[in-house]
Amino acid sequence: MNTTKKGGIALHWLMLIGFTIGLAGGLFVNQAVGPDDYWVQFVTSNITGPAGQIFLRLLFMLVIPLLFSALVVGVAEMGDLKSLGRAGIKTLLLTIVVSGIAVLIGIGMVNFFRPGDGVDPVLAQQLLAQGAEGASAIVERAPETIQFGQFFLDLIPSNVFTAASENQILPVMVFALFFGIGLVMAKSPATDRLQQVIEGILEVTMKLINLVIKLAPIAIACLMFNLAALFGWDLLVRLAAFVGVAVGAMAIHMFVVYPMVVWIGGGMNPVTFFRGVRAPMVVAFSTASSNAALPVALKAADEQLHLPRKIARFVLTVGATANQNGTALFEGVTVLFLAQFFQVDLTITQQVVVMLVCILGGVGTAGVPAGSLPVVAMILVMVGVPAEGIGLILGVDRFLDMCRTTLNVTGDLVLATVVSRGETDDVVAKTAPYPAAPSV
Repeated sequence: MNTTKKGGIALHWLMLIGFTIGLAGGLFVNQAVGPDDYWVQFVTSNITGPAGQIFLRLLFMLVIPLLFSALVVGVAEMGDLKSLGRAGIKTLLLTIVVSGIAVLIGIGMVNFFRPGDGVDPVLAQQLLAQGAEGASAIVERAPETIQFGQFFLDLIPSNVFTAASENQILPVMVFALFFGIGLVMAKSPATDRLQQVIEGILEVTMKLINLVIKLAPIAIACLMFNLAALFGWDLLVRLAAFVGVAVGAMAIHMFVVYPMVVWIGGGMNPVTFFRGVRAPMVVAFSTASSNAALPVALKAADEQLHLPRKIARFVLTVGATANQNGTALFEGVTVLFLAQFFQVDLTITQQVVVMLVCILGGVGTAGVPAGSLPVVAMILVMVGVPAEGIGLILGVDRFLDMCRTTLNVTGDLVLATVVSRGETDDVVAKTAPYPAAPSV
């Protein structure tokens, strides 16, 4: 396996170099020239901004065919419905348990440190004014409440092509799950050929993704330059207490909970695990999108962690949308922070409701940048906190989005590692491997 790229530098190091150059260059421009300068606006709007967005759009363009083909093949390669049921039950239970732990850590830290009590009202008004337009748009998209019947009804697409065109990931995944089960049940020469065709779609998609990933260092540099040039140090210093508590809770979950789950549940050395998932973590942090990081996570599971491919395909494609520990944690921290800021005392019962809705919200949140904000707005309405207060955190949400997405993607790989324990890959060994590509 080729572990280097261009001059002997591994691709994940090139990603980190691009990240550092973009951040440093953006901060320098922000301090030396200013974000309102004509040329800064021109470069960020017409050069670095589009360059980063082209990379993201190329990845998003391939997400639907990747999700469909990987999940169908993953289910079909289980070989029997008992294996599928076992993997599915493990995935569901671990998602609920680990997400619950994440929300408990976040809520506990907010209650202990109470970051919302000491926010400067003048700074809050500035942030609220700055994010007023974005906040109103988010509040408009927020559902008024979670209706469990409607939630499960929406999982079943009346037209899968419409769901795909509207980027409704969960309904597409449900269709792919049923399609894969159908392939297992209707075993015949014709379905075997159909499965080979879908495996071919998966291989073509992975090959195209390999080409796109080669652009990652440049794209990451552009994304970070834009972020730093326009927001500067304000991105890191505004609402420092809120950011500190949120990042601290995520760090505890990342470096305490995940290693214990990987070690005890997955039987893998945590150091080996984190060494193998560096590239997905960098892509997740840079793009703030679980869906964008999915292709790199699939490659890391196969080439670095050496997990059974049938399990990794199933768990990671499901987990990209359904297992979002970082999102659930962030939603809990944000709701309690804004409740403290607006001096709304939440009872223990209300906080338990917040925790349960956050776990469910983590399952139903789109794996795209800022996908969790409508869910946060909905929870705020449920507990009597002004939903427009979400404008307070918009100034720092991009950084926190990057952090929670990293937690989400790492959690998917943790889940795949645990579910893979005791599973074999005998069926997959007969199929064609992933196309050759540089290691990430």
